[in-house]
Amino acid sequence: MPAPLTVMQLLPALESGGVERSTIEIAQALSRAGHRALVVSAGGRLVPELEAAGGTHFTLAIGRKSPFVLRQVFALRRLIERQRPDVVHARSRLPAWIAQFALRGLRGPRPAVVTTVHGLNSVSAYSAILTRGERVVCVSETVLRHVLANYPETDPQALRVIERGIDPDAFPRGHRAGDGWRAAFFAQHPELAGRPWFVLPGRGTRLKGHAEAIALIADLRRRGLDAGLLLQGAVEPGRERYLAELRAQCARLGVADAVAFAPPRRDIREVMAESFAVLQLSSKPEAFGRTVTEALSLGVPVLGWDHGGVGELLACGFAQGAVARGDALALCERAAAWLVRRPQPAPFAAFSLAAMQDATLAVYAEVADGR
Repeated sequence: MPAPLTVMQLLPALESGGVERSTIEIAQALSRAGHRALVVSAGGRLVPELEAAGGTHFTLAIGRKSPFVLRQVFALRRLIERQRPDVVHARSRLPAWIAQFALRGLRGPRPAVVTTVHGLNSVSAYSAILTRGERVVCVSETVLRHVLANYPETDPQALRVIERGIDPDAFPRGHRAGDGWRAAFFAQHPELAGRPWFVLPGRGTRLKGHAEAIALIADLRRRGLDAGLLLQGAVEPGRERYLAELRAQCARLGVADAVAFAPPRRDIREVMAESFAVLQLSSKPEAFGRTVTEALSLGVPVLGWDHGGVGELLACGFAQGAVARGDALALCERAAAWLVRRPQPAPFAAFSLAAMQDATLAVYAEVADGR
């Protein structure tokens, strides 16, 4: 029986997002397999969930973009010396740089280093750090192509494509929210009651395509079609000016009565299950697009730009949901056709959580055996 491993994952914080979710899912798999799962970050609202999954959290601000972050090099080095991980897994650029500096002059055995390229980051020497792991995990074929095209010095033999996975039991086909949930939801978002509504899940940044989604609702209204829109996750601290821009756009286009804004929430399954369709309109190609797999697992149609990881997933599971990037007319025509006759995605079982967990643990075993 293989010896238990100690794996230390590094990321900026545990607030929300796909990187954070993957970190917890791998901690859960490690713990379940009898390994030690350590996570280093600045903390956040998901720390209790990590600990419930069997992980141990250490609070270090290794993702704060400030000259003072270099102080964390010594703190991380001391932590590694105390905990003696077999593998250090960096999931973000700045933590990866801090780890590289911390491993210099380390007293004791040096851990193997794994990195994950979660996004299509700007091509630069700063971003290149994530291509320097002994194994480099790419979260989609789109990311693999990005790394090979832009970082030719990367050893192709070190690259491993491990798509982000979901638990199909957590997003069962045909799932519906309860009456109590719906009553509370529509009391909170009366703009959506009594009409079909689209949801665009995403952070409060213009890259997510909120303005394009609002324009879609206005275009549909001009065609005599009534639809609502929920911008789920757009309400975030520090994004007030951007939200004011979006609200002004709604007023200018005459759809303020049909667009709802909301902060991130834990019950995204219920939100997507009750929506008419899920939108994915990021102007920048997504590395993967977890909400696409979640929605299709639920049997909810997805309408999105045909590029990056979203296009890759739609081609795999729901091709009719893909629209050429930036083609607002085609987007509106597709949505209008769906409002007349809603499509039903075929059962979607690809990209399971278990497969992602097993493949990641296999990478850890591979680099640890190499030691």
